[in-house]
Amino acid sequence: MATQTSDGIGLRTETLTGLHWAGVALSAITGVIHLWLGVSFAPDPLGIAFLVAAVGFFGGVAAVLVDYRRRLMYLLGIPFTAGQIVVWYVVNAPDFGPPGIADKIVQVLLIAVLIALYRQSA
Repeated sequence: MATQTSDGIGLRTETLTGLHWAGVALSAITGVIHLWLGVSFAPDPLGIAFLVAAVGFFGGVAAVLVDYRRRLMYLLGIPFTAGQIVVWYVVNAPDFGPPGIADKIVQVLLIAVLIALYRQSA
């Protein structure tokens, strides 16, 4: 079901598949985690970095939901999410806690979904 406003801007969800919704859910989960961490650490630079990451995840969800260049969003989301994993490892090694590990599992799954979506959209 699509929701459209009078100016043509709105949700365009009629073409979303279960794989899309899995990506939306995974992005939302990691976005909420980053938002929570960002608020917890603000105004420290690490907190700002978490908030920027949250905006990236939520921005990607919004772009997919309004059908804004979805294929490009899948492609950009792969290195963006992979970068989160690399930065987490560098900042936290060797002390990895369960919340961080859970978030990285979500992000690895998100990367797999984004790769599948990108390949399907070719």
